Amino acid sequence: MRKQTLSVKFKNTLLDTPLVRNPVSSVLNKEETLSVQDKVLADNTPEVDLLQHAGDQNLRVSDNMYVFVLNQRKEPLMPTSCRKARLLLKTGKAIVVKRFPFTIQLKYATGENKQKVSCGIDSGYSKIGFSCITEGKELIRGEVELDNFTSKRLSKRKIYRRGRRNRFRYRPPRFLNRKRPEGWLPPSIERRYQTHFNMVKQLKFLLPIFIITVEVGNFDIQKLDNPKIKGKEYSQGNLYNYSNLKSFILSREKSVCQLCNRLYSKTDKWQFHHIIPRSRGGTDKPNNIALLHEKCHTKLHKENLYNKLKKNKQYKESIFMNIIKYRFRKDLDCRLVFGYQTFCKRNELGIEKTHSNDAFVISGGSSQNKSIEYIVKQKRRNNRCLQKNRKGFRPSIRRKRYKLQPYDLVRVDNRVYDIIGSHNLGERVIIKDKENKKKSISVKKVNWYFNNKSLIFKKGECCSSIGAKAPVVSTT
Repeated sequence: MRKQTLSVKFKNTLLDTPLVRNPVSSVLNKEETLSVQDKVLADNTPEVDLLQHAGDQNLRVSDNMYVFVLNQRKEPLMPTSCRKARLLLKTGKAIVVKRFPFTIQLKYATGENKQKVSCGIDSGYSKIGFSCITEGKELIRGEVELDNFTSKRLSKRKIYRRGRRNRFRYRPPRFLNRKRPEGWLPPSIERRYQTHFNMVKQLKFLLPIFIITVEVGNFDIQKLDNPKIKGKEYSQGNLYNYSNLKSFILSREKSVCQLCNRLYSKTDKWQFHHIIPRSRGGTDKPNNIALLHEKCHTKLHKENLYNKLKKNKQYKESIFMNIIKYRFRKDLDCRLVFGYQTFCKRNELGIEKTHSNDAFVISGGSSQNKSIEYIVKQKRRNNRCLQKNRKGFRPSIRRKRYKLQPYDLVRVDNRVYDIIGSHNLGERVIIKDKENKKKSISVKKVNWYFNNKSLIFKKGECCSSIGAKAPVVSTT
């Protein structure tokens, strides 16, 4: 046995107490449980100490982590503990439906007693916070990280379409095909907006949600740019009372070069420069144009001094919230709150500013025990690059979507890996080994796989320990 030591010395402790149990009378035996259990457990078994101090408010991991349960009709029930879910799986009374977050489905009829679950969504441009609570505890919380590659993918789509159309000699004319449907949104905004719906749909699949509350914002873009604006000035743009764009920029910059900070003279030649290049999505608006000397403009491009220019504020987040603020009520049938309400309630509770904490306050949380936080990442499910022009070889054309995609999990030689990519017409996948090096393996060596959908949940400790030996029968 491992020798156990205590860092705390107890007073009035008998040193000659026999360790052998008395076979005649059990009353004479020393009690096995110690009086100061917290200190002894912290010294003797470090694993228990880690469990006690994990998560928020010094709660145990098993108390903060829940396994989501579905009935026989795949309708959500109230979640259960990790221990009970493990017993249901061992006895064959439940099967695994989803691995992250861990979800099981019961194989027998049960009652339909459900508590009222409130869901709070902290909407955002780059991150989304979510939290679901009952009267006594929080069931799930986390943040969704959105990707910002929609505009780049649209430019790639434009290139592929142009190349495909140039391969045809004749294309019949098409008319009246540029009409946008009612409720149309720009693609970058549409994808972010739909991600909010996908997250709510995922939470409804896991929990019997009774009410949904979404935080929105109302921003005055012109007042953010000019706090002194008022009255009729809203209808007068930046170029009002100026003859052209050049005169406005000269007046705005006060005839000072942004690079060398030197005034202009009659002998100097000046030139306009796009702060964000047009090749990267920059516009010709006045807030994207800088005033430079001609020599400074040449020096800027030669020495790559783009970071020295002042970048004006971008109001993409504010514009996004102004567009979608009332669409939630129409499409989601939810209750709306504003940011200042969340700010006041969070300060009253003394909670740190995070997206998941904001969602906790939005859902109506106050003193509930918080759960473990999930980190959810957004994944691209389809790849537009179906053809590659290889020098000296014929074009490689992908004719179907492979079964194993990036970010999926595979088990090879009793070890689980993340897939980075696939090649050889989907017959081989690329993974990273223990030394973080790329390695190509055959699909035939994969004895188990798990397909991640568009939202990837970062696995928790309890989820991985429960589902390690459980058969996965289906994924959603």
